[in-house]
Amino acid sequence: MKRVVITGMGALTPLGNDLETTWKNLKKGLSGINHISKFDASCLSSKIAGELKGFSPENYMPKKDILRLDPFVHYAIAAAIMAAEDAGLIQQSTEHRIQNTEYRIQNTDKKLKIQNSKLKTPFVTRHSSLEKAGVIIGSSRGGISTIERELLKLKIQNSKLSSYLMPSTTIGMASSYISMRLAIKGPTIGISTACASGANAIGEAFKLIRYGEAQVALAGGSEAPVCRLSVGGYGASGALSRRNSEPEKASRPFDKDRDGFAISEGAGVVVLEELNHALRRNARIYAEISGYGTSSDAFHQTKPLSDGEALAIKKALSDAKASKDDVDYINAHATGTVLGDKAEAETIKKVFGKRAPRIPISASKSMLGHMLGAAGAVEAIITALSINKGVITPTINLDCPDIVFNPACFRKPTKADINTAISNSFGFGGVNAVLVIKKFRS
Repeated sequence: MKRVVITGMGALTPLGNDLETTWKNLKKGLSGINHISKFDASCLSSKIAGELKGFSPENYMPKKDILRLDPFVHYAIAAAIMAAEDAGLIQQSTEHRIQNTEYRIQNTDKKLKIQNSKLKTPFVTRHSSLEKAGVIIGSSRGGISTIERELLKLKIQNSKLSSYLMPSTTIGMASSYISMRLAIKGPTIGISTACASGANAIGEAFKLIRYGEAQVALAGGSEAPVCRLSVGGYGASGALSRRNSEPEKASRPFDKDRDGFAISEGAGVVVLEELNHALRRNARIYAEISGYGTSSDAFHQTKPLSDGEALAIKKALSDAKASKDDVDYINAHATGTVLGDKAEAETIKKVFGKRAPRIPISASKSMLGHMLGAAGAVEAIITALSINKGVITPTINLDCPDIVFNPACFRKPTKADINTAISNSFGFGGVNAVLVIKKFRS
């Protein structure tokens, strides 16, 4: 089986519109949660969210596509372009970033000028691995904000629905649009497994490369759920925090006073590459993905089950040919819901036994909130950066750990030599996805 490494990463989150800013603010222990500004949330039980701040889709796509596509696609293409640039696979013209964009792909034999008749944005490419790369992007809600907008138009204004309503809101459009923008003709797949979507997307892309279906893949998750329908719906289910007076303290994974998650938007995309392919082009390698496990609780729509979660972790470790004793860092799913955190605590104790309280754990959602289908992808990126930089990010708002589980979380960024880590993602419907990420060693 082929080895798979991470050579590029891109993210936009409530803590920053790029990975560098997000990482810097994570290390500072800042919260990206605030009062909702996108719409009037006064009638909702939860009035807080993690919104992107000052994001400009114009930097990544033509204006007409911005109008035609849901924001979750805007976020996906932005993160994908950032990841591809970070991997050294594309370079954008700084003079005309979008309307006259030039993409130069490395390690190629000849130039091809491609004019897409629909996008009418010129690409200069050379025959390269990107053309046959895979694209797998996950999302839980897809184009829900566009669906809401169009329904309101129909009901209140009695106006026509957009002719782009159906294509712009489908889960697969994020992957499809990335393939169009970057002229990628390999496997292009959309995945929706609730909050596990981003992790499942990375795991399935990992398998594509491991078994020789592609040499390069862009994979991750994107979500734009900050609208009345999503916030109201999750609130009605009892999943959201109602700590409206203190939004920055609302997301409290593993804390005894937790009362639900803070919903957030954003995206995370990684470039996965077959090891020898990456070495041939002298690519920078952040970390290696060595295992992937997925399972179903087969139990309940919203209540998690530790047995199913534990199975996913065990399968991922087995896939990586790693022992539970090898794991020296866990990026927990840790949403801050009463039942979710309790189940994950039980899961970690089942798998790791007496070592469980001593394994360093971080709960990224304490700062980022819950980006649903994008969460697992962004957390995999944070895990890879933690391994690469030797730093575990803090967990905030853990003022009084639940007596059931006192995790080894840190209040400040902490230096650590991480060799093997797992990143957990668990979703509604009992879908579980776990990635094993290791320090790269040649």
